[in-house]
Amino acid sequence: MYLVDTSVWVDFLRGSEAPHVRTLAELLAGEEIVGTAPIILQEILQGADSEERFDQWRRYFADLRCYVPSDPVQTYVAAAKLYQVCRRAGKSPRSSNDCLIARIAIEHELYLLQNDRDFDAISSAVPELRLHPLAQQAP
Repeated sequence: MYLVDTSVWVDFLRGSEAPHVRTLAELLAGEEIVGTAPIILQEILQGADSEERFDQWRRYFADLRCYVPSDPVQTYVAAAKLYQVCRRAGKSPRSSNDCLIARIAIEHELYLLQNDRDFDAISSAVPELRLHPLAQQAP
């Protein structure tokens, strides 16, 4: 089971031929469960360049599994703790949203397909975060 980060979805929606996009296409065509999370959906939709695109993307993502935080407060507390662990390890993530996404992946025991160096930093400090092996060399 996979949680796919915004960094991959954006490239997928743009029609990129990057390796992480090919991996996503293979996952979507196969038997694996591919999902998103509310924060990822928000990041994707706020990038829509028109009402039509917004509605098109909203309908597309409505058909995917959506992984929600396990607890409406404790997941966010755990994401803040994750940030603190990274900071103390000298690997502060640039985005607190990425800490929340990582925490959701950990809670649901998902592989995270991503193309964002924040997740490489997080996974080096927090080994519970399982990155898809292809995407561990983010720019």
